Amino acid sequence: MVLKQYGLERLFNNGFDKIFEANLGRITAQHNKIYTIICESGERRARVSGKFIHKTALISNFPVVGDWVQLRKGSDGTIIESVVPRINRISRSAAGNKGARQEIVNEQVIAANVDNVFIVSGLDRDFNLRRIERYLTLAYDSGSKPFIILNKADLCDDVEFCITQIQTIAFGVPVYVVSAIEQSSLKNLSDLLKKGETSVLIGSSGVGKSTLINTLSGMNRQAVREISKRVNKGKHTTTHRELFLLPNGSILIDNPGMRELGLHDGSESIQDVFSEIETLSADCRFNDCNHEKEPGCAVQDAVKKGVISHKRFESYVKLKKELLYLTMKDQKTADTIEKEKWKTIKMGQKRLNKNSNKI
Repeated sequence: MVLKQYGLERLFNNGFDKIFEANLGRITAQHNKIYTIICESGERRARVSGKFIHKTALISNFPVVGDWVQLRKGSDGTIIESVVPRINRISRSAAGNKGARQEIVNEQVIAANVDNVFIVSGLDRDFNLRRIERYLTLAYDSGSKPFIILNKADLCDDVEFCITQIQTIAFGVPVYVVSAIEQSSLKNLSDLLKKGETSVLIGSSGVGKSTLINTLSGMNRQAVREISKRVNKGKHTTTHRELFLLPNGSILIDNPGMRELGLHDGSESIQDVFSEIETLSADCRFNDCNHEKEPGCAVQDAVKKGVISHKRFESYVKLKKELLYLTMKDQKTADTIEKEKWKTIKMGQKRLNKNSNKI
């Protein structure tokens, strides 16, 4: 059974009715408006139906890699009729200029139905604690289990120092040190990849995600270009998201490097990423303390004493403000959509009334 290899059992375990299994497929890649889909009869190319496009206002509800979809045979190929309700999704704020649909909602879903998130960071110039905090927030917000993969161990003179730094921001998150070009260093990472589970690799451009895919699969699945001598990083080659079935039966999604990592949601996830700050908040004099200039602020006291680093606290404040802004923006967008809906309805009613008076 082909789809069982691609995580079908987890879908059934989350309440999907087996009666709809016959027309089911899972998206393994996307190239603009064309999707590659695996189904029981093999691999297919498909596009979404016109009805789906007409009914779907939010770009975040369009199919993405990892989605399960309902299919039908059309006159000119396979058609995607609907997206099966997602178990979870990994989202960020849409990067760059916003198109017509992105103005409706600023959410970009980068993968769906994911069990594990592998946050890949290079042990070179890419190593950035503040960026890793953002990735952790994104992972926790999805409900997936996060893991931190420190790649390019062969390029780092003090690996233990980097691990210690990670442990100050990622409490309880497993950390693995690897070199993607050395198969032996990936043994522990390979053990994490369970049969039928879906994992996704996220990280900046050039951290070695494609090389990891190639090494774990034992094949050159993803193109990898030469190392840049100037910055000692692999030149970015992954241009689209793609899902791979590995030899051990696990499923791995590769992603292009992210230049921008704006958060879309994650107010509750902030509590997981900055758990020590959230714990100290309970000792503040005021329940609604913003940890700025309020008297009796336990968090500010911890920062002054060096218990929490200034950079760590600044990152916390920045992310909190970013999420507050997004919440306000989403509410404003929702209000605008509602007004536009009623404006359209009223215009339609006026046309009907005008036509009804004609003989």
